[in-house]
Amino acid sequence: MRDDDPILKDKDKVKEEERSGVSRRDFLKISGISVAVPVVAGPKTLWAAGQEVPVQGPGKVPMDFTINGRNYKSNLEPRVTLLDAIRDEFDLTGAKRVCDRAECGACTVLMDKKPIYACSVLAIEAQGRQITTVESLMHEGKLHPVQQAFVDNDGSQCGFCTPGFVVACKAFLEKHPSPSLEDIRHGLSGNLCRCGTYHGIQLAIAQLAQKGA
Repeated sequence: MRDDDPILKDKDKVKEEERSGVSRRDFLKISGISVAVPVVAGPKTLWAAGQEVPVQGPGKVPMDFTINGRNYKSNLEPRVTLLDAIRDEFDLTGAKRVCDRAECGACTVLMDKKPIYACSVLAIEAQGRQITTVESLMHEGKLHPVQQAFVDNDGSQCGFCTPGFVVACKAFLEKHPSPSLEDIRHGLSGNLCRCGTYHGIQLAIAQLAQKGA
């Protein structure tokens, strides 16, 4: 028989496995386990900036939030965004998912009174912060002055971007109570309206500025 005969090669492999006491299948199982374990288990801590930092995940971990003055708890994966958490876990659907890449502002909420894109902040990072969504603005069935100004000046059409604009306008007016037209344009440049109702939105802010809201 030839030296490259496949039957002879298989017989030689069987003899080697018998001598070693480990079959090829067993070896592959052992190798697979040794590779997979570090990926699944992973380190519990790592060093960053000269200090030990706990590692969260990849599975769900308990999280605690303060949203609109109320406490919310859930078990979430560390990869979940704040937008996904407030919409899918807590049923606060005012903030909308549109671009999902921090460009349009439809998901704007306040974190410690500062406007942020909820689609670009991890939920785990929002723990211990004061989160405010558009749902908290109406009080006892009465519209917030910013919401009423949008109605008065026809500041919305399809309305999909409106919650983000309302929240952004609220934060803007608290920081700039008497804005110029240029201030308004610059302050709301992070929110986009596909229907093009910018003129109505600017009039709404101007109305609030005159009333000192």
